[in-house]
Amino acid sequence: MPQASTPPSSWYLSPEVLQKERAQVFMQHWVCVGPLNRLSQPGSFESGVYLDMPWVVTRAEDGQLRAFHNVCQHHAAAVADGSGCAQLLRCSYHGWEYGLNGRLKKAPGADGIQKFHADQIALKPIGLAVLGHLIFLHFGESGEGMSVEEQLGKEQLQDMKADGMLDGGLQHVATREYRLQCNWKVFADNYLDGGYHVPVAHPDLAAGLDLGTYSSKLYNSSSVQSCQAAGSTEARLGTRAAAYAFLYPNLMINRYGSWMDTNIVQPAGPESCTVRFDWWLEGKLGDSEALIEQSIAESEQVQHEDVALCEGVQRGLRSPAYSSGRYAPRFEAPMFQFHRLLHADLCAKQHWLAYREF
Repeated sequence: MPQASTPPSSWYLSPEVLQKERAQVFMQHWVCVGPLNRLSQPGSFESGVYLDMPWVVTRAEDGQLRAFHNVCQHHAAAVADGSGCAQLLRCSYHGWEYGLNGRLKKAPGADGIQKFHADQIALKPIGLAVLGHLIFLHFGESGEGMSVEEQLGKEQLQDMKADGMLDGGLQHVATREYRLQCNWKVFADNYLDGGYHVPVAHPDLAAGLDLGTYSSKLYNSSSVQSCQAAGSTEARLGTRAAAYAFLYPNLMINRYGSWMDTNIVQPAGPESCTVRFDWWLEGKLGDSEALIEQSIAESEQVQHEDVALCEGVQRGLRSPAYSSGRYAPRFEAPMFQFHRLLHADLCAKQHWLAYREF
């Protein structure tokens, strides 16, 4: 790393790069799509879109969770919208109906179609896994291979459990979504700089942390940054050590005080991304509206500061004055690991000269 250069600016600007990331990164790994909290009861469903791929997760009457492409097999319209509770999924275009197990139950007006076998028609499945309170999907053909636990590794899972990151008993209290005018990797890089930017860009956050204790630990495909708390007036930080986990390719789990939040970043285009934030709180504290409002306001202040940083970096990446930079070895090992994992995925199927060694 002391001799390495950061990736070229083309990584953060090129539509071709994004296309390869979609096929060779996001389609080849388990990716988190959100919390499990809306799927506790039989008959519940949750839908969303991941990289232009509509999905729906259901809990059928048998209690089993299933995931499908949210695409009717008639003319490709969606069969679910948002979240809720229902006995079936009904296409809003022509009214075809599917059970929560994905099987076609009703196809009005389909009589007369030759070689039409309703019992052979179903929504296309997606690989699904649950880790703690989070839903993971695998959109690639290899979704039946490596499990999400194997993707993370035994040591990582043990440490995450010890840090309280997989505590299914936490109470989900809020969700926010942000749209940033920057490449998704700019947001990830900012998260993975080992706290390097914290004292400069986040003075209020820095006041609640003992930055002299900041450290990073690398695993096979993830990293955890940790820091001891210092005296703070911020309600959310508390006195326990803060831990910030990055699970490749695009999930962040942050545990601090009585709080936990998750951040899921995904591309919206070569130079834009969306970030979903979810917040959890321990025990009965979830009933304290004043505490929740204050703590989320403090968290959002940090996010607004990061948005300004990331969008400023994206503008700089477009400049002819910049091509690539360097790593600060004392801090940026998690970022360096992230870039090497990306490089390995993007070169896995074919040698692509745009992804030179760095």
